[in-house]
Amino acid sequence: MFHRPAARTRLATAAVALGLLCTLSTSAWAGARDAAPPRYRTQTTAVASRAGSATALSGYTIQSTAKVTDSAAAVSSPGYPASGWYPAGSRSTVLAALLADGKYADPFYSTNQRQIPKADFQVPWWYRSDFTVADTSERTYLDFSGVISAADVYVDGQQVAKAADMAGTYTRHELDVTSLVRPGTNTVAFRIQRNDPRKNLTMGWIDWLQPPPDENMGIVRDVLVRRGGPVALRDAHVVTGLDVPSLSTADLTVKARARNDSDSPVTTTVSGSIGAISFSKSVFLAAHATKTVTFAPAEVPGLRLASPKVWWPAGMGGQPLYALDLSASVAGIVSDAAHENFGIRDVKAPLDSDGARQYSVNGRKLLIRGGGWSPDEYLRWDRTYAEDRLKYALDLGLNTVRLEGHIEPDEFFDLADRYGILTLPGWECCDKWEGNVNGGEPGDKWTAEDYPVAGASMAAEAARLRDHPSVISFLIGSDFAPDATTENTYLDALKAADWPTPVVAAASDTSSPVSGRSGMKMSGPYDWIPPNYWYAKREGGATGFNSETSAGPDIPTLDTLRRMMSAAELDTLWKNPSAKQYHRSPSSTFSTLKLYDDALTERYGAPSSLTDYVRKAQLAQYENVRAQFEAYGRNASDSSKPSTGVVYWMFNSGWTSLHWQLMDRYLDQGGAYFGAKKANEPLHVQYSYDDRSVVVVNNRHASASGLTARATLFSTDGTQKYDKTVTGVTVGGDGARGTALTLPSSVSGLSPTYLARLVLSDSTGKEVSRNVYWLSTKPDTLDWDNTDWYYTPTTSYADLKGLSAMAQAPVSATASTTSSGDTSTTTVTVRNTDGGRTPSLLTDVHLVDGAGKPVLPVRWSDNEVGLWPGESVTLTATYRTTDLHGSQPRVRVSGWNTPERTVPAA
Repeated sequence: MFHRPAARTRLATAAVALGLLCTLSTSAWAGARDAAPPRYRTQTTAVASRAGSATALSGYTIQSTAKVTDSAAAVSSPGYPASGWYPAGSRSTVLAALLADGKYADPFYSTNQRQIPKADFQVPWWYRSDFTVADTSERTYLDFSGVISAADVYVDGQQVAKAADMAGTYTRHELDVTSLVRPGTNTVAFRIQRNDPRKNLTMGWIDWLQPPPDENMGIVRDVLVRRGGPVALRDAHVVTGLDVPSLSTADLTVKARARNDSDSPVTTTVSGSIGAISFSKSVFLAAHATKTVTFAPAEVPGLRLASPKVWWPAGMGGQPLYALDLSASVAGIVSDAAHENFGIRDVKAPLDSDGARQYSVNGRKLLIRGGGWSPDEYLRWDRTYAEDRLKYALDLGLNTVRLEGHIEPDEFFDLADRYGILTLPGWECCDKWEGNVNGGEPGDKWTAEDYPVAGASMAAEAARLRDHPSVISFLIGSDFAPDATTENTYLDALKAADWPTPVVAAASDTSSPVSGRSGMKMSGPYDWIPPNYWYAKREGGATGFNSETSAGPDIPTLDTLRRMMSAAELDTLWKNPSAKQYHRSPSSTFSTLKLYDDALTERYGAPSSLTDYVRKAQLAQYENVRAQFEAYGRNASDSSKPSTGVVYWMFNSGWTSLHWQLMDRYLDQGGAYFGAKKANEPLHVQYSYDDRSVVVVNNRHASASGLTARATLFSTDGTQKYDKTVTGVTVGGDGARGTALTLPSSVSGLSPTYLARLVLSDSTGKEVSRNVYWLSTKPDTLDWDNTDWYYTPTTSYADLKGLSAMAQAPVSATASTTSSGDTSTTTVTVRNTDGGRTPSLLTDVHLVDGAGKPVLPVRWSDNEVGLWPGESVTLTATYRTTDLHGSQPRVRVSGWNTPERTVPAA
């Protein structure tokens, strides 16, 4: 791997390690908020009395310790007058709460975040919450994780835990507070310590957004108040063993820990069920003793399932789930209960003959097509927003998201299970997590106190994630593999948790002392390279498993740019490539857009306006993202050095960004999005930049036969210069490819910039795949010998300037909308009405409301299409009716050489 300069490393991925709340709507995050005076709002939670119940605290009031002079005993006592404190959600960082309360202007706009004083977050903050208990006949526990970075804990005026024992975002804690809780109102207070991800095993941001001034200090998962009898049930889970490849039987082993929290010995009856299968046994427990209770097929024959319902990734089969219910009773009275959903599937990931990690699910190999997932910068959890992005992943043909360090809350993995999206969680780079092995990169060395925190973090996440069938690995390293002591700490915790899927040493091409070679590579690029780069079987090209890579910047649509940047910033954006861009990265390596802008100018011509810059950016991003996924898709079935996985860096950014995103903060879609969608379609015809072959890739399970592939080349004035049709094309399933034809190396009369139209039809003549390329007789030339960790220099560029000379091609559009429940579908037919021969290139259709604003999120059947005169295509857009906000839908049609127009779509 490349050891990055100490000034910067690389990136990190997505996703939140917890549940956070401050439940704001997506639109509330987006708009600027006027500052409002702090207001006091009591947070009181009514706790259920039922044994086995777990009630999440509904929220907090928070305040800086610099402004609180009262003692901890007073602050944590019921009735304390928290006057002037701020309200916070049940999962909220300090800054998320202050933003929700209107203290600061929208930090996603311009450089507003710079105006938030960091000094306010250099001291601890109080979080206090009241809860009511109707009776105290049951035991009461506080159960929590997600504290950033640590906290002293108080209940009803008494300290119950010290910050030194409550360290780590991912560690899980259970405090028995039975002796303190009284009938009526009780108070819990957390004195949250400031976070420094370079010094604490928590979470931090790397180089894809400007880090929040509070470093996410706060409580970002639910704090649960548990009630129960003398025996507690913990750690309930199911170990599954699927017979592969037959899939005809599956063995289920149920495990849980029964803990006697009383001062006397007890006999408890542990009973459970999975569907119609029931089981039970009696267990003797000495006072304060814990035993693991196991139900296995040898003693419960019903736990050997015949014809099990097998969970598959999306596109490979269904996503059925099973439910485990357990209870522990003493003298016939329920003392505690547990519920767990799980899926039955088998995951393997051996190294292939070239040392690359090759995943298979239920015995079938698959190419990992992924993206790096990011949570909201302020760790605000919004289930709908997360679900919308996961639906986008499916729409893009992706099967995986990678979560580096920011491991999302339980609801996220429930959604991934439901939609069949695979997940690759793991620890993050470039801070304390890799402090022992990171060379000159950020992150302090570990002390003796850090190893228990790391082990407890691994144990808690393993227990939380192991039953989710969407989770197919845990990456215990990112840029660097752990040393032996650290690795054994992780592996011991994973083994104790019955971790069921492969453990990967690192996301980079390195090895760990126990797990061995990672089978992954992290060789870039992270900044601009030309499309033909991806076809080389070296560096970041399409061979092996590339855990994070892309051509860097992804300029959003003009609609989004105007929402996130001031007029002066937008002016600088297209005029000054060397200017530092606040919305790109805090990294000095990625602070400007110079590499990207230089390539845009050299290949497409200098931008003449902001609008021209954005249209060229969308064209460039479409071709580059498409090439990345197409190259990996084509090479997946190679006999030598095949590609086994690619993770686009990144799927999304977490804030308003200019790079590393397939869609923007507001879920608008441009060239990067539709380039990925085109490349990953189920049955796909594509052009190869390296050898000019026209290839059909079949991502469906069943083989395809009787196909017809046609390739036509045009000069930019629309003159046809080459045409060839091949019939009887047959391609196997599960990612197989077939070469239909190879384009000639030269064609007489072809302009320096030219267009290639590929069309694939099925045996009935129906078009099943269309792909339009803009190419040059002058190739991009790469300087491989001077490759750096983040890019390979380009010494000469393809000439695509001829696109600017294309004549305007008028496109007509008709649209109509139907609604069913909360879902609307707009159907749009666009037609190139040019009377000559000029094609319309990258014709984009945007669904807009009455004010002309994009309706988001939206899922299109296809978009940004190329149409020749007389050709038409019918597209569908699916979206929530409520996102129209009462207005009538309209469609805005534009393109590279198409005048913009908006038509009604009611």
